[in-house]
Amino acid sequence: MTEPRRARATEAFFGRRKGKPLRERQAAHLEHLLPTLRLDLAEPAPADLAMLFPQPVRRIRLEIGFGGGEHLVHRAAEDPATGFIGVEPFVNSMAKLLGQIEARKLANVRLYDDDATQVLDWLPEASVDQIDLLYPDPWPKRKHWKRRFVSKVNLDRFARILKPGGLFCFASDIDTYVNWTLLHCRDHAAFEWTAEKSADWLTPFAGWPSTRYEAKARREGRNSAYLTFRRV
Repeated sequence: MTEPRRARATEAFFGRRKGKPLRERQAAHLEHLLPTLRLDLAEPAPADLAMLFPQPVRRIRLEIGFGGGEHLVHRAAEDPATGFIGVEPFVNSMAKLLGQIEARKLANVRLYDDDATQVLDWLPEASVDQIDLLYPDPWPKRKHWKRRFVSKVNLDRFARILKPGGLFCFASDIDTYVNWTLLHCRDHAAFEWTAEKSADWLTPFAGWPSTRYEAKARREGRNSAYLTFRRV
C-alpha cells in the first residue's frame, strides 16, 4: 500500500513554517476552523471540484502561497460564485487568513497548509479555471534559483489541471524572477503570454487589491510586473 499523499516529503517549500507565537484566538482557529476547511488529500479529489464547497460555485481558482491573505479574502468576498483553494504552509499566515474567513463568513474557500505540489498532483485534470502565484519567494541568489516555484515540472502540473483557456497569473517585483517566468512559459507549449503592449504587464490585474508585499516593493523603489498566461 502506498503512503497517503499528505505524508510525502515536501518538494517545493523551503521557507520557514512558523514565525512569532500565535495569539490565543489564532491558535483556536487553527485547531477548530482549519480542519473544517482543509482539503483531505488522503481521499480522491471529486471529479467536480464544486462539490468541495457548501454553496454552488461556477469557477475554481487556486492561489499558491497566499501570504497575508489580503488578495484571497478580497477575491473570495467579491466573487462568491467562484470557489477558491488557498495553499500556504506558513502557520502565521494561515492563522491570519482564518480570522478573516470567520469575520467575513466566507463559504467559498478551502485551504491546504502544506506543499502546493501535493495539491497540484491531487487535483483532477482540467478542473481549475485560474492559478494565482503572487509575489512568490524569489530566491534571489543564483544558487537557489532551482527552488523557484516556476519550473518546467510545475508548469507541467499547471497545464494538467487548468481548463483549456484557463489562466496562470503571476506577479513579482523581482526582475530576474519576472524574466525567469517569461522564459519558462515561452518555452512551455501549453502556455501563451496574453500581453500585447507594455501596459498589459505594468498595470495590476483587474480588481487588484494592493498587498503588503507590493507596498513594501514600492517603498523600496521596485516596480511590479503582472503577467497573465493562457492555457492553450
